[in-house]
Amino acid sequence: MAPHVLVIGGGFAGLEVAKGLRRSEVDVTIVDRENHHLFQPLLYQVATAGLAPSDIAEPIRAILSRQHNLEVRLAEVKAIDPKHRRVRVQCMDGDEEWMQYDKLVVAAGASHSYFGHPEWEGFAPGLKTLGDALEMRRRVLSAFERAEWTESETERRALTTFVIVGGGPTGVELAGAIAEIALRTLRKDFRKIDTTRARVVLVEATDKILAAFHPHLQKQAIDQLEDLNVQVRLNTPVTKIDEDGVVLADGERIAARTVLWAAGVAASPLARQLGVPLDRTGRVMVERDLSVPGNPDVFVVGDLAAVTEPDGKLVPGVAPAAQQMGRFAAKQIRADLAGKTRNEFRYVDKGSLATIGRTKAVFESGPIRMSGFLAWLLWVVVHIWSLISLRNRLLVMVRWAWAWFGYQQSVRLIWHPSRAIAGPPASGTQAATRQGAGLAARP
Repeated sequence: MAPHVLVIGGGFAGLEVAKGLRRSEVDVTIVDRENHHLFQPLLYQVATAGLAPSDIAEPIRAILSRQHNLEVRLAEVKAIDPKHRRVRVQCMDGDEEWMQYDKLVVAAGASHSYFGHPEWEGFAPGLKTLGDALEMRRRVLSAFERAEWTESETERRALTTFVIVGGGPTGVELAGAIAEIALRTLRKDFRKIDTTRARVVLVEATDKILAAFHPHLQKQAIDQLEDLNVQVRLNTPVTKIDEDGVVLADGERIAARTVLWAAGVAASPLARQLGVPLDRTGRVMVERDLSVPGNPDVFVVGDLAAVTEPDGKLVPGVAPAAQQMGRFAAKQIRADLAGKTRNEFRYVDKGSLATIGRTKAVFESGPIRMSGFLAWLLWVVVHIWSLISLRNRLLVMVRWAWAWFGYQQSVRLIWHPSRAIAGPPASGTQAATRQGAGLAARP
């Protein structure tokens, strides 16, 4: 009987593990609570009406349909029992069962972290799933619609003020995209409001945005954001978020009906069930071969793994790193099957990219740094090439070409599972209920 390799998660890392074992004498099972693989680097484009959900997602079964030693299970992992080499899953019908394994790869990813304030989630959704992106898009587009109706100038100002919390790549990309929607895409669509007067505020608690980039590129990014009329507020922690907006550390309140969260991530709670050391964000502090301490048959890869390079730097939680970890874990499993010695993981940094808007981006790879149009063009090429299928690449190329020549976002649809038009929730409880009615987040 062939050894059973169980992979938790169908993201970048999980898919690479499965692909890396396609010619091995093993039985592979991927378990995921979603039936699709999601290209998360372009998720903000769905949130800002640039792309449709299907443009950046592909069914896991379709991706791996030709791999005959693999089975896909649509289920949610509830518990991991390393001592007995088994995982408890809940199936779609609600029944639970245990799945045995010989090798386990945990690639469950990460979710949002609100730094001890879970009550903020209802007022400031994060961006990790298609459901999150559709909720963000609903709030942004609905805010303009409601502003068109109101007779109160104060309320109109609050409705057309958008606060993004967090100055990492996601926050920068969201801020730039929303500013472009207001300045260019919607400026001729309304009769009572001037969308070009919308206020976009990017709030960052530290003294820099895009912390992983060189200070010169950070300055370039701020300049490009300000060209789009985005207000960048550094050294500005948020102390409160509610239905009326945000309160900053200095006591200032920004009245905003739309607040978006891009400030932090937390590892999947499944990490705690492995009984091994975790870092402060809940990631597993893995060995050099990506196995967990004391259990060489369990690997942790992707955003859930805290991997320290020989120079002391942490491997970043980005898609290329997850893919490299997935391929490496598969290679170590193959080495075990062949009775060979395992290797040590080495991350190959191919550079960092962040887009800010139309023709605006920053790129860094070693000593090479660039910003502006060339960086944006490189960003376009890299992201189209990295999409999972030819169909996705063609669709994205067409939509981006349409947006480029016509200044139009092609999917400006307000989606809601129960009604077509809805505003932001009046309370965190209502928000949680609405989000729960949509697409569930990956564990």
